Amino acid sequence: MKTLVVGVGGMTNGGKSTLSKSLHHQIPNSCIIAQDSYFKDDSVVPVDSNGFKQYDMLSALHMDTMMSEVDSWRRDPESFLRRRGLNPEDTTLTVEAEDVYVLIVEGFLIFNYRPLNELFDKRYFMDIPYDVCKRRRSLRVYTPPDPPGYFDGHVWPMYLKNRQEMENMVSGIVFLDGLKPKEELLDAVCKDVCWEIDRLSEKD
Repeated sequence: MKTLVVGVGGMTNGGKSTLSKSLHHQIPNSCIIAQDSYFKDDSVVPVDSNGFKQYDMLSALHMDTMMSEVDSWRRDPESFLRRRGLNPEDTTLTVEAEDVYVLIVEGFLIFNYRPLNELFDKRYFMDIPYDVCKRRRSLRVYTPPDPPGYFDGHVWPMYLKNRQEMENMVSGIVFLDGLKPKEELLDAVCKDVCWEIDRLSEKD
């Protein structure tokens, strides 16, 4: 049994979840672990001097729990899929991948957490401009909701800080233009991942 771990990172509202879900539907024997599922309770997330909740930090996430899930998949991908109610090889794409299992990990800080980043075989990062990101964020409903000034006072500055940290410690990231059509982005990533799956399938 062979495995492939794909990381799909990016800024808030950059399109990483959409790409990950589409990729999952195309790739056989695949599943998604989303970083957003591991946020700590709002009551324990610290507040900065401006009164903004510090959600855009690794300390706001249960990364130990997330890593436990990733490790569970690595130990037995097939059982992991079945526990999630997924059928191995259930896909819309025909590719020779009977013994290759693919984990898609998506999130805004997946490349900043070194123990997780070291597991990735493929890394993609969805990138969009400031104005597009701000507009998309304003149209989303969050629980708890963003307070006035939260994007410019916390979200964007932390994105720039986290991205700089990521670029300083991680290599091999493919940056994707999030303004391109979804179908075009999916096609490019899917071809890249499928090429890797085929390569693994051909190995003894």
